[in-house]
Amino acid sequence: MHKSILIELQYLPSVAFFSCLEGKEELILEANEFFEKQTYRNRCHLLSSQQIEILTVPLQGANKKIKSKDIKIDNSQNWSKKHWRSIQTCYGKSPFFEFFADEFKPVYDKEYEFLWDLNLDLLTICLKITDKKIKITESGSYEKKVSGNVVDARSLIHPKKPEYLETFYKPTAYGQSFGNNFESNLSVIDLLMNEGPNSKIIIHQSNYK
Repeated sequence: MHKSILIELQYLPSVAFFSCLEGKEELILEANEFFEKQTYRNRCHLLSSQQIEILTVPLQGANKKIKSKDIKIDNSQNWSKKHWRSIQTCYGKSPFFEFFADEFKPVYDKEYEFLWDLNLDLLTICLKITDKKIKITESGSYEKKVSGNVVDARSLIHPKKPEYLETFYKPTAYGQSFGNNFESNLSVIDLLMNEGPNSKIIIHQSNYK
């Protein structure tokens, strides 16, 4: 059985991202790819009272060939306060907001230079809350094909390629703060704020065995 998975580092990753880690012992983050725009690398989806809200971290030089680990955040846009305000608006009345707000707030109070560091800190918090114990490493170099004992999940979770999700992700409905219809595969923060400790079970149930 494949015990390692190779995937790009995402911003407040989706439930599908965490679902695909089920049964894995090692998470290899792709550090040597060229950054790809309009992906979950610097955006996530939340659920507000009006609609699905997209949060995007502004970047410097996103049009240039820059490795994901080297791309810098454009902090001139005061994005972090806006993102935290959106998280508060979307989840301030959710059952577990008060339990987890203190975990996430320091990240939004800190000024990060690199997107990689921001994403890694947020991922670490989410893994801790979901009690997911997995070894995290970084790719040493970019390889188009990876060894047979590693699952290559790079770009499988993509805003424009939802059909790929069906190979490993089966949405399991949970209680959400807004709307009558369940919205699948939002940022894992939606799941955490609504389900708390039960998030671990939802993630497990959402994985194709």
